[in-house]
Amino acid sequence: MQRRDFLKAAAVAGVTAATTPNMLAEAQAGAAGSTSLAMSQEMQYRPMGRTGEKISAVGLGGYHIGIQKEPAESIRLIRTAIDRGINFMDNSWDYNDGASEERMGDALKDGYRKKVLLMTKIDGRSKQSFQSQLEDSLRRLKVDSIDLVQFHEIIRLEDPDRIFASGGAIEAAMEAQKAGKFRYIGFTGHKDPIIHLRMFEIAKQHNFHFDTVQMPVNVMDAHFRSFTKGVIPVANEQGTAVLAMKTMAGGAILQSNTVKPLEALRYALSQPVATAIFGMNTQETLDQGFAAIKDFKPMSEVELASVLDRTREAAMTGRFETFKTTARVDGTARRPDWLG
Repeated sequence: MQRRDFLKAAAVAGVTAATTPNMLAEAQAGAAGSTSLAMSQEMQYRPMGRTGEKISAVGLGGYHIGIQKEPAESIRLIRTAIDRGINFMDNSWDYNDGASEERMGDALKDGYRKKVLLMTKIDGRSKQSFQSQLEDSLRRLKVDSIDLVQFHEIIRLEDPDRIFASGGAIEAAMEAQKAGKFRYIGFTGHKDPIIHLRMFEIAKQHNFHFDTVQMPVNVMDAHFRSFTKGVIPVANEQGTAVLAMKTMAGGAILQSNTVKPLEALRYALSQPVATAIFGMNTQETLDQGFAAIKDFKPMSEVELASVLDRTREAAMTGRFETFKTTARVDGTARRPDWLG
């Protein structure tokens, strides 16, 4: 499909930046789908699409949990987050050369594994590369099975074709899922909503349904190459859980002096998303994540209009969302061999 056709399709699907009361009511209803998952009165829980799982509205970012100087500090932060009710664990095969998965694997010992929904991402586009990386992730995470595996960095228009081609990663993924090595499957990306929509379209052509999709959701995104406007309605229509990321763009959005940290998080949480994945690399940022969800109520129409008005001018060129406009965070651009 051409870009205009995707945008037309998205519009027909009912694209809107606003969160409807019914969607949020549904998102916040109920308790955890798996009774063993960590729960706490400090945290709110939302459905993960149509999987039947309920996950914490704030998720623990995998990259940031691997940058502490001492592994013990990473483990302490992960366990503190779980003890306080965060049950969604983000990670990736390539984060910090595997250190993020190693440290999370150590943190999930001693009964912590059963308290979380564990996710990691795989870069491989070929069947062989996907299989190899998945085995690495299982070994580093020290588990026999992962709850959710996502195709990572879908940032090129040809990525969906490579994954769904004969001998592509989808074949390895379905074999691994059937073998019990993971339960759910999704995809991630941060470059352009048109690529996400193409991934959905190619999946549809192969009669395949994604359980989750991860994407940028922030106050700047609403104005520039908007995943919130273009992709969230399509995902929600298909029962695919939206996993929000880059809610502050690694702090870049705060440098615009248009919003405060808690306001930025509250905006993301006010969208129809299953969880907002947040980089918690210190006790202070961990506390910030819980502060955002404490007594959380969706932004009113007036509040949404105010924050969008304040951020419009700063957002228009994408200078505070460089993950969309540059290759700065494109790990697979620096290491194309990861793709296989």
